[in-house]
Amino acid sequence: MGKEALSLDGVGFSYARGPMFGKNPPPVLDGVSFKIMKGEVLGIIGKNGSGKSTLMKVVAGIVKPDVGELTSGVDKIQLLSLQVGFIQELTGRENVILSSLLLGMRRKAIERQMDQVIEFSELGEFIDQPLNTYSSGMRARLGFSVACQADPDILLIDEAFSVGDAGFRKKSKMIIEERMQTDRSFVLVSHSESMLREYCARCVWLEAGRVVMVAETEKVLAAYGAA
Repeated sequence: MGKEALSLDGVGFSYARGPMFGKNPPPVLDGVSFKIMKGEVLGIIGKNGSGKSTLMKVVAGIVKPDVGELTSGVDKIQLLSLQVGFIQELTGRENVILSSLLLGMRRKAIERQMDQVIEFSELGEFIDQPLNTYSSGMRARLGFSVACQADPDILLIDEAFSVGDAGFRKKSKMIIEERMQTDRSFVLVSHSESMLREYCARCVWLEAGRVVMVAETEKVLAAYGAA
């Protein structure tokens, strides 16, 4: 781990004003600053409503911050979330093709890698069933498999591992460790302290849209547990 993959400096974000949010909605993110290094798995922990998922959307470029700066040293950032990215009415195969095209892959390359996606995701014949028939675990396996084929510089994993089985998490960890050797970075959002200990050397503690602490995982979890 050495060079920066991405840095956030004073990032803030509020949802649009209107009847739903009021004239002065409170910020969802407020002065968020931290760095993602090349070749690391960075953990994000915080209570529900602390801004973790919104932060991942900002880092992925899905929404733009109101204030602050993101400085990127990489080309491709991808968000893996159970709530973002797939069309429920399409089949697994159709979603693989569409998602991969949106990530900049060529159609022939997608077709060549389809068997690998099916094998890694362990979906078998379910690959040709619509996504609205999938369990959350099946959607997570498909999403991670597509992400592996697209090979982003930074993969943001928003609670997607919380629904997978132990066998798939073991395979996923092997892939992550391999990609870290080539300076790929990962951000893992999770409520699972055991998972953060297993994957992450550093963690960010987010509370009410603000960074409380950025440090080694054990130090952050100890402070988070005592709060």
